[in-house]
Amino acid sequence: MLVILSGFCFFPALAQNDLNPKIAAAIRSASARDLSVYFNNPIDLTTPGNEGTYSRAQAEMIVKSFFLKYPPSSFTLNHQGKSNDGSQYAIGSYKSGTNDFRTYLLLKVISGQPLIHQLKFESDEE
Repeated sequence: MLVILSGFCFFPALAQNDLNPKIAAAIRSASARDLSVYFNNPIDLTTPGNEGTYSRAQAEMIVKSFFLKYPPSSFTLNHQGKSNDGSQYAIGSYKSGTNDFRTYLLLKVISGQPLIHQLKFESDEE
């Protein structure tokens, strides 16, 4: 029984080395609702015209507006990693028509679950 419990403690740490694929899928499908499940409350959010700290519900509405204005043609993760404090980060490219956005995600473990603490969609033109 001890061996089984040890396995449960070990494998979640391995799974957390990469960004949760459901987060990337939510961005690719422009689903603010699915993405907001992973938002910390509050979350630091940056989109064109918006920058601040928002509640989960406010951030979901802002991201929904962003996705409506800039529907994704593609989203790719270019780099991701994990810091010594257990935080995860990812840098990606979000494309919408002729618009390109650098995308930054910072996830911190809150109550045992990695949640998006910071999300940025920054235009390459800014």
